[in-house]
Amino acid sequence: MANSKDIQRRIKSIGNTKKITRAMEMVAASKMRKAVDATLATRSYANLSWETLLNLTRGSAGATHPLLENRTQIKRQALIVITSDRGLCGGFNSSLLSLVRQSDVSIPTDIILIGKKGENLSAHYTIAAQFPYPETGLDSAAVLPIARLASDGFLSGKYDRVFVAYTDFVNAAKQTPRLKQLLPVVADSEDKELGIIDSEDRVGSSQSFIEAKAAKHSQRGLYNFEYLFEPGAEVVLAAVVPRLLEIQLYQALLESLASEHSARMAAMHQATQAATDLGIELTLSYNKARQSAITAEIAEITAGVAALN
Repeated sequence: MANSKDIQRRIKSIGNTKKITRAMEMVAASKMRKAVDATLATRSYANLSWETLLNLTRGSAGATHPLLENRTQIKRQALIVITSDRGLCGGFNSSLLSLVRQSDVSIPTDIILIGKKGENLSAHYTIAAQFPYPETGLDSAAVLPIARLASDGFLSGKYDRVFVAYTDFVNAAKQTPRLKQLLPVVADSEDKELGIIDSEDRVGSSQSFIEAKAAKHSQRGLYNFEYLFEPGAEVVLAAVVPRLLEIQLYQALLESLASEHSARMAAMHQATQAATDLGIELTLSYNKARQSAITAEIAEITAGVAALN
């Protein structure tokens, strides 16, 4: 058993660590509240805009857009991976990177990286570009160069598909890594990993859901109109489709930001609790060591007195 001085030093060290983890937990909780508020404020808008995009893939009076072109032959694809710059957030980064590694590697893939923790993907993929992870003060303008890089690559034929890998915020205790196809928009996909960012009663990505919704509104007389686009539908799509894709990427960043702070808060809470438990165990060990030392001293004094008598 270690002596009481060594145990005291360990108790002091654990106490200092506990103060640090507790402070980090409080900071993460404060950031999480702001990030969650921002995420929830735009989630419904992002979901409904994605449904709008799904409806646009079915065309409007024959109108089409190059970003909605579904290509039969996939030669190369791009994957936007959103990770954090810092660790100490549990399995936030490792779970997402594990999902990315499980994706189809038979197709050549370029990684557009957001954050530093995904840099080890360079062993299996080509890092085409890297952008800083906006830990605080996320603005919609931050996604513009990323969205432009992905859309330009798709329009030029460099990429035949574009995905985004991010962590979906469910609640403070649960965050789910997801893989979402941005380009081209697959309207009839039932794959949960390629669905919308969040599930709501008002939003659905399947053909049956949208047809049922259209029939419901037709009964109310909401769809019994013939619309005339001014300017033409192609001009409207050219202005709307890139913006809708930027909204999806922006929402994915917000979801990842809220998930990171939630994961860090939970990890620091567990570390604080572990430090508390370890401190209790060390205190018990210290009391036992101190009691053993006192007992040994009493025994020595008793033996000395007996020798003198």
